[in-house]
Amino acid sequence: MSDLGKIDRAFFDRHIAPNLGADRDDVALGPTHGVDFGVLDIGERALVTATDPLSILPALGLERAARFALDLVLADVAVSGVPPSHLSICFTLPESMTDAEFATVWETIHAECADLGVAVVTGHTARYADPSHPWVGAATAMGVGEHDDIVRPDGARPGDRLLLTNGPAVESVGLLSTLFADQLALPDGVIADAQDRLEEVFSVRDALTAAAAGPVRAMHDVTEGGLAGALNEMADGAGARFAIDRAAVPMRPGVRAVCDTLEIDPWAATSCGSLLLAVDPDGVEAVRAALEDRDTPVADIGRVEAIGAEGGEVLVDGEPLEHPTVDPSWEAYAELAAAAAERDGRSSSAGQ
Repeated sequence: MSDLGKIDRAFFDRHIAPNLGADRDDVALGPTHGVDFGVLDIGERALVTATDPLSILPALGLERAARFALDLVLADVAVSGVPPSHLSICFTLPESMTDAEFATVWETIHAECADLGVAVVTGHTARYADPSHPWVGAATAMGVGEHDDIVRPDGARPGDRLLLTNGPAVESVGLLSTLFADQLALPDGVIADAQDRLEEVFSVRDALTAAAAGPVRAMHDVTEGGLAGALNEMADGAGARFAIDRAAVPMRPGVRAVCDTLEIDPWAATSCGSLLLAVDPDGVEAVRAALEDRDTPVADIGRVEAIGAEGGEVLVDGEPLEHPTVDPSWEAYAELAAAAAERDGRSSSAGQ
């Protein structure tokens, strides 16, 4: 188990997978490493559900921070192709968050849920002594649809094309350049480009748009472990070999410069807002057109070549691509935050 970020597959297989409570026939898809959602059989229909922590970063602006937190939760249902429709949400707020600040967060979540057709059905809200930003709770999203309409995470098949929206590291670069711009020592124009990436971290509507335009065989949001992690998890789920053309993978403005400055691999860094899709060849143009109509950048980066006897494999320009052992953006954030706190502490002492 890594010191930062999600547990790895070995820990999951040893400690989590064998211990999942009661064995029930209505669990159509239970917890699976690298899979974004679970599925319950409710009669003849399917209930898709996913749970995520809530992260509120006030430095992003409370409205944008609230939208970002909500999208992270809803996206894990949306990548199933089933629209999220219900939300259970729990806030464990720090004492420092004022009533007015929380009201802004909550009203933003309400407005976004209303626009997406999502109803809040239950929750919990309280202040506690120990919690601090950014982790202020958790939420569970749900959506009800037909079993046959679910885009399965293991659904990639030989011949499918692999599409990628936005590109690697847009979330990491957008957040780090916004929170720590003064520590990056980059030209103002590059910083502005990097900060613009925060407008690309919202993927719920993109996922639903792609699924409706399809046929989409599999879909995965590019979160912890970045593009390298998402490719390996989707390939492993399908037991398939993915062949990727490195030159075809888009790199959004500001991403390379920030990653080079922080010495992080953009392919391994979290990129919420980017979607990896395995699409039937007959649906590629329709999916691309639908996403481009939303002004979402999308690229054809490779293909699914074969189903293997065991596990999956990702080849980039013919060379194996391994799943990252840790997402480098976590360490970068921790180091930048520590440097900022030390600087602020010195400033405070000097002013006394």
